[in-house]
Amino acid sequence: MRDSSSASTAFAVEIGGRRWHVAAAGHDISIPLRFNEAQPTFFGAAAASSQPITAGSFVGDVRHGGSCNCSVHTLAPHCNGTHTECVGHITAERLSVRDLAIRHLSAALLITVTPESSAEIPGDRVISMAALSKAIGTATLSDYQALVVRTLPNESSKLTCNYDAGPMPAYFTIEAMRHIVEHGIDTLVVDLPSIDRAQDGGKLANHRIFWGMPAGSTSAATVTRKHATITEMAFIDDAVADGPYLLNLQVAPFVIDAAPARPILLPLSPA
Repeated sequence: MRDSSSASTAFAVEIGGRRWHVAAAGHDISIPLRFNEAQPTFFGAAAASSQPITAGSFVGDVRHGGSCNCSVHTLAPHCNGTHTECVGHITAERLSVRDLAIRHLSAALLITVTPESSAEIPGDRVISMAALSKAIGTATLSDYQALVVRTLPNESSKLTCNYDAGPMPAYFTIEAMRHIVEHGIDTLVVDLPSIDRAQDGGKLANHRIFWGMPAGSTSAATVTRKHATITEMAFIDDAVADGPYLLNLQVAPFVIDAAPARPILLPLSPA
């Protein structure tokens, strides 16, 4: 619904029985992927790179005498920056995020979580049920379709972090992930490289819980939440306050299981 009461207001929405004005300008929480420059990397993948096309005497770089810029870009979407993935990440069938990431606008709750020391693996940090509940506070999670999770410490090093070079990144506990699913969240955005432990023996237990897929299965026929998506390696600046937003999830139309993404949070104000 259009609302002409303010030039900065695009439209109004209803979330959890409350009516909100949606701001026209939002917060881009994707990490800019700078090819051949400093960038986040994960799971042993090479950095994303760019190389000008050459064909005969043509070179696709104006700086080197070309008539235009035209390059080949190489990246691993799961490992080189902000990306959205679908259940095709763990199925034998080649399912596409292009076809399954169909929720482009979602009522979203942004929370800030402080990971805790793992009770099971010394040295690991986890988003436990207790930490998740504390971050959600008095909000009603079931009022939203999307959950955006910012973890502390929230350092700018996330923009260029090599997650293989430091300590094990934080990840969710199974109990916390089940809680998220039980409350109807089908669009999850995190600033972590993975919602699972980076080295978990290939179980991907949290991915399976989120997509409703039994342990050990590789068949799409066993999936109960095929529409759900996970966006990893976002970066939410401290200036973006916790609370309700309208999430505009923009995903590159690649016919693969994961693609570069640009999640945008549109601020809400009571109508």
